[in-house]
Amino acid sequence: MQDVPHDPLIGSTVDDRYLVLSKVARGGMSTVYLAKDTRLNRNIALKILHPHLATDHAFIERLQREAWSAASLSHPHVVQIHDHGVGAQHAYLVLEYIDGHTLRDVVNSRAPLTPRQALDLLDPIVEGLAAAHAAGLVHRDVKPENVLVSHTGWVKIGDFGLSRAVTTTTNTGTLLGTLGYIAPELVNGEGGDARSDIYSAGIMLYELLTGQQPFRGQVPVAVAMQHVRDNVPAPSAAVPGLPAEMDELVRYMTEKDPDNRPANGASLLEDLRHIRRTLTPEELDAGGSRGGSRPPQAAETQALTASFGNDGGYPGNLTEALGNAGAADYATSVITPPPSQHTSVLPPVRRLYVDDAGRAEPHDAPYGTAAAGPGAGVDHGIMASGPAAPSKREARAAARERARAASQPVATLGSAHPRRRAALWILAILVLGLLVAAAGWFLALGPGALATVPEVHNKTVAQAQAMILAQGFERAATSEVFNEKTAAGLVVDTDPTGGTEQRKFQGVTILVSKGPVLYPVPALAGRTLADAKSALTGGHLAVGAVTEAFDEKAKAGTVIGQHPDAGTEFRGNTKVDVVVSKGPRPIAVPSVVGKTSADAEAALEGLGLVAAIAPEQVNSAKVPAGSVVSQSPDGGTLTAGGTVTLTISKGPVMVEAPSFIDQKASVAESALRDLGFKVTVKYTFGFPVLGRVADQDKSGLLPKGSEITLTVV
Repeated sequence: MQDVPHDPLIGSTVDDRYLVLSKVARGGMSTVYLAKDTRLNRNIALKILHPHLATDHAFIERLQREAWSAASLSHPHVVQIHDHGVGAQHAYLVLEYIDGHTLRDVVNSRAPLTPRQALDLLDPIVEGLAAAHAAGLVHRDVKPENVLVSHTGWVKIGDFGLSRAVTTTTNTGTLLGTLGYIAPELVNGEGGDARSDIYSAGIMLYELLTGQQPFRGQVPVAVAMQHVRDNVPAPSAAVPGLPAEMDELVRYMTEKDPDNRPANGASLLEDLRHIRRTLTPEELDAGGSRGGSRPPQAAETQALTASFGNDGGYPGNLTEALGNAGAADYATSVITPPPSQHTSVLPPVRRLYVDDAGRAEPHDAPYGTAAAGPGAGVDHGIMASGPAAPSKREARAAARERARAASQPVATLGSAHPRRRAALWILAILVLGLLVAAAGWFLALGPGALATVPEVHNKTVAQAQAMILAQGFERAATSEVFNEKTAAGLVVDTDPTGGTEQRKFQGVTILVSKGPVLYPVPALAGRTLADAKSALTGGHLAVGAVTEAFDEKAKAGTVIGQHPDAGTEFRGNTKVDVVVSKGPRPIAVPSVVGKTSADAEAALEGLGLVAAIAPEQVNSAKVPAGSVVSQSPDGGTLTAGGTVTLTISKGPVMVEAPSFIDQKASVAESALRDLGFKVTVKYTFGFPVLGRVADQDKSGLLPKGSEITLTVV
């Protein structure tokens, strides 16, 4: 089994605070990890810049300024930036972690959407942009990939970390855009402001309604020039049946001239909600993908929004930053607007309802509700009806003019009971004075007064609580966190940190160490070595020394031992030693030929082998009966329990040897040799005289092959 490559950051702690749990995504500028803030014990998204950017000091300084600006924005529909850091190894942003998916996933799986569905999704996006514009921030890269939808359905717009603060004296500076959604003024290098975000949101609305982007081309510069030259087509041309109000809204948001678009997110939000109220249920549920298949270009749109890096020369991706059109790989570049462009901080929004009599009533109705009171349901907005209105935009302007006129008083009311009014003024001033005095006491001496959080690192909980309460704070709650450096039970830090000033009534949270993060050692016995290594690295531990040993039961290559034992807990990357089986120990087979049967069996069994006696015995002239004549195997090695087969001797073959005394020596010698004996002839006189046998040393039943001596006269 091949080992899976392991990201070295997973399981480590960045800046002694953020425990990296898993990788979420990797982009052109950074890698995003799911991490745990060990100080506050919560999940966060940790965006770590790639090394080549982390060493670019100019880029880091710009990112830090932009992160400060974005962190000042707090809104329910904007992903919050919690922290930013630059260390020796990493530069990172800490973001709110949203457990869900992106709007791109919604487009790919469900578009085209009905106007009701599209407005439901666009409303919180524009509300988040409105808050950003009011705070002086321009997003500059509004697209489905930067809109997050949680599993509970909450919509947030993210990636404000790369925005630049907008002031009344400076423009937006260097702008990054996405080709499929980039505003014409950015392509022309004229600088961008809040209205550039409105244009991108209009393109995104078109895509929600039709399932495709309005402009497509073979090369990026062709798409960019379509944004400059061509008007965005009406969504109803791609999805028949959509109400004309949606066509008008898309056209209004995507005007080529920024002056003809809504001024900011707040203005657009007012128009969105007005349209939502004026559409009938049938119009809100028109279009969509309920009645048929997706548009023919749906697959093409999805391909155009895929990531760069396809095998083809031009990948067709419109969701990348506008780059050098002549470059082979269309690398990301920047558009620098001229310094004369300026934008200003945008005011918050209130919606104004005007009735038929010309009375104006400001009203902040919740999303999806109609105005109450005078003029309810008669909202003269961008979609005001009437044959004299040549366009929705002019109708909206006329309605606002009538509202301003209605707000001007036409008569002056005389004063009544001046003494009573004077008394009321005095009473009001006294009440106001009391309120000011109470607020002064509350903020200066009472629970609202500022106090400095004491340094309580490495103190016990009791000591820390006593020090915090002594400073006047009303609460000193505790929260446990993992920490590699502080012993369990002692204080790691406080939230807010020591030395910070905070209102006394807000209280302080004491972060108590649970000690380092410990990981259990997995059971490795019986696994292959590859499986054991994978289990250790997957459990945030490391492989230590690997040794081998013989084992009579375990298969070669499997784990038979480990240290430390399974179930014990250690810090991340602790090494675990592993013992791997080499299989059963080999046993050399000894030679037991010539030994008695009992001695041979004892010798083999003493080595752990098994002796088996062959059923047939054989004669042997050399090996006495009852002893081993041969064995199988007669050498080599066996493992414990191996069998050696022994063949036992019956002794020699017995033959009857007759006596040949007084017979011819030649006849006797020939007869004995034919019977299988060895014959030795001796002469009494040194040579034969009579040629007869005078003596024979052996006769009777003898072993075949025995030697018989004949004495010849």
